[in-house]
Amino acid sequence: MRMSSFLDKWLWHHEYWLPPGITWKDMEDSDHDRYPRPRDLFISIPYAFVFIAVRYLFERLIALPLSKQMGVKEKPRKRASPKPTLEKVYTSQSTCPKENELLALSKHCDLSVQELKVWFRHRRNQDRPSISQKFCEASWRFAFYLLAFVAGLCVLLDKPWFWDQKECWKGYPQQVLLPSQYWYYMIELAFYWSLLFRVSWDVKRKCAKMLNYAGWRRSCDVLFAVFAVVFLITRLIIFPNVVIYTTFYHSMEIFQPFFGYYFFNILLMVLQLLHIFWAYLILRMVAKFIFLGKIDKDERSDDEESDGTEDEEDERMETKFASSNHNGVLNNMTNGMKGKSNERNKLPKAR
Repeated sequence: MRMSSFLDKWLWHHEYWLPPGITWKDMEDSDHDRYPRPRDLFISIPYAFVFIAVRYLFERLIALPLSKQMGVKEKPRKRASPKPTLEKVYTSQSTCPKENELLALSKHCDLSVQELKVWFRHRRNQDRPSISQKFCEASWRFAFYLLAFVAGLCVLLDKPWFWDQKECWKGYPQQVLLPSQYWYYMIELAFYWSLLFRVSWDVKRKCAKMLNYAGWRRSCDVLFAVFAVVFLITRLIIFPNVVIYTTFYHSMEIFQPFFGYYFFNILLMVLQLLHIFWAYLILRMVAKFIFLGKIDKDERSDDEESDGTEDEEDERMETKFASSNHNGVLNNMTNGMKGKSNERNKLPKAR
């Protein structure tokens, strides 16, 4: 009760979140009508753990068998040899030691710096998620977003404010909360709570990468083209001209500006700036697709190191060393032959 009164006094004070002249007492539920309240944000937290449990079952019983059906294959990885000293450094100090640290370890472990670099690369490679894990993560998000999109259409299509945004502000904020709207927002909020609770373990992959992991390149390219068109239309045209416009201008026909008005509109503008940045990256990818005929990587996310990168680097390095040694032997033989030839040339010629 003390915590609730503290939050009501400082965080959820009606002057912050409600228009002038409206208090939370005006938003009390009646026998037939329900109004949104701040406590609803906390009711969604227990449902987040339900989502985590459902996700676990989905990935094990649906996503993993689906990955095998779609031809997702794991790439072989070289495992780092057991070395307790290096393992301790890896887990407690640094997964990618600097040059001076490698030199100290080299003296302590009686290994060359190059051998240490190879060991740490293989050890980092072991910790990276497998392709099956990436596929399961992407398929879970794809399944939820698809169902949420369909449910959102079912909830909104018959509502007047979906077609005329001025209807959003009639009677605001004393608007009856329909059960369909309540559960739609609770499910969405619980889903994002579950992502927040698992942020340290999630693989963080896009849903479209399911096709990439399965090797369906043509389908992946087609899906990217559809995504680019939908993103550019919805985020650069519909979002600013419909959503932001109605929150900035239509709302002012109902009430005077207050803290919540500025707070949420600033967040919407920050989101729009992010949309513009992401659109720039997508257009760069489109240009590469048009002129090069392929998409190398998703520029909206961080660079991802493929499973075979370390091994390929090791093979190139070994080949380089072998080639260098081979060339050195050839050079020595050639220099030796040249030396003998020069010695013969220096001898007096017979008449």
